[in-house]
Amino acid sequence: DYLVPNRFEHGYGLTEPVVALACEHPRLGRPDWLITVDSGIASVDGVRAARERGLRVVITDHHLPGPQLPDADAIVDPNQPGCDFGSPHLAGVGVMFYLLIALRAELRRRAPDSAAARAPLQSLLDLVALGTVADLVRLDRNNRLLVAAGLRRIRAGHACAGLRALLRVAGRDARRAGCGDMGFAVGPRINAAGRLADISVGIECLLADDDVQADELALQLDSINRERRRIESTMREEAMADLDALQAVGLGAVVFRDGWHEGVVGLVASRVKDRLHRPTIALAPSSADPSLLRGSGRSIPGVHLRDVLDLIDKREPGLLLRFGGHAMAAGLSMRAGEQARLARAFEAALAEHADPACFAPVLLTDGALEPERIGLELLEALESRVWGQGFPEPLFSDCFVVDRQTVVGSKHLRLALRCLAPAQPGMRGTTARGGLRSGGTRRLDAIMFGRTEPLPSPVMLAYRLMRDDWQGRSGVQLVIQAVAPAPIDTAASMARGPAGLTPPAFVARRL
Repeated sequence: DYLVPNRFEHGYGLTEPVVALACEHPRLGRPDWLITVDSGIASVDGVRAARERGLRVVITDHHLPGPQLPDADAIVDPNQPGCDFGSPHLAGVGVMFYLLIALRAELRRRAPDSAAARAPLQSLLDLVALGTVADLVRLDRNNRLLVAAGLRRIRAGHACAGLRALLRVAGRDARRAGCGDMGFAVGPRINAAGRLADISVGIECLLADDDVQADELALQLDSINRERRRIESTMREEAMADLDALQAVGLGAVVFRDGWHEGVVGLVASRVKDRLHRPTIALAPSSADPSLLRGSGRSIPGVHLRDVLDLIDKREPGLLLRFGGHAMAAGLSMRAGEQARLARAFEAALAEHADPACFAPVLLTDGALEPERIGLELLEALESRVWGQGFPEPLFSDCFVVDRQTVVGSKHLRLALRCLAPAQPGMRGTTARGGLRSGGTRRLDAIMFGRTEPLPSPVMLAYRLMRDDWQGRSGVQLVIQAVAPAPIDTAASMARGPAGLTPPAFVARRL
């Protein structure tokens, strides 16, 4: 059986209350073994409590360890000292997958004819792909292999019933499933249950044996996710209003309001971080203990958030009651009323720890894309690859004329664009000496999520390509990721060549 601690009642990791809960299972009673997944590497007290109760403990985790390792019977973590496993960026699901492979190999050695020795572990690859993408770990070579294998199974119709149901409720086609579907459609619906209610709804959906049960649970998750979006939107707007009221934002941001939901603070921290390009910690009162605050932080490239929290813990003993995480994300708990102290300590630690250059927003792009290349052929080539954290999907940038723009859904900007940029000699639609490249009279459909203010014209845009299915027909639209001013004198800039169209916000193309 499994036990997922309620984050609001028991906090994170293998805590002493969680051990007590595990020993009071209504059907199984006290277990002989306690095996963690994606947690436990910092649970020194929790493991001690389990051992005192006579349990044997195996820790499987991928997070960075603290100064002391728990006294478990075994620890499987590619980031623990002395581990020479060649893939330190595995997600928790990847660590468990490799543990199962090793266990099956040992069973084959001891009992080659047993059913367990023939366990078809490849059938789990759809879940390995989902967990790897959704956990936002770095997609190094090994993780890309795992994700690619899982996506092949999903596209071939071999995904579990729950994953198929979640794709259906999100309006995604399993035959073309990609990393974006895992990270932005399936993952958030499962995670919403843990943020607002009980994550076991998501687990039971993935464990469902038939489509009827899976569909019912997927609909529940979709409803919970809609409520999560509503709460997140309100909290994000309040956080930005509070920051806008400040005279200046420093190296980092700490945001808090009494009425916030602790299950959504990580998402709010991520949104604020994206908006300000500053490491951000969002705090909310603990529902289990109003005298405590739960916090979640998100960071920017070059600022290791867990190391920053560790520095705060050393400089301000007792401020952080618990903390953990990794470079780009971390969690913490602290006493209520000490938010201002945390903000000061966070600012000081960032000043001591981080290179000032990290705080200058820089957007790397792959440069201009010929309008003639924008189509389903290129889109399908991109969709067939594995993209994600540390291995981003190509991001193009160019100068456009805005022919039309309207607000849709009260939150997003839909645009009709024409490309307007200098081109290299020999590019289709240009003269032999280069010159204006406007893509003829072809208009390009585009959307910018989360923005309602109209764009100037002309304007420099960074964008990715996305499929746009409507009434049974597939097309391509540009998804605007960033906006920068066009050169003051566009015509003069075009005459000078491509370098004249690279504003400071967009730095040379990624190679």
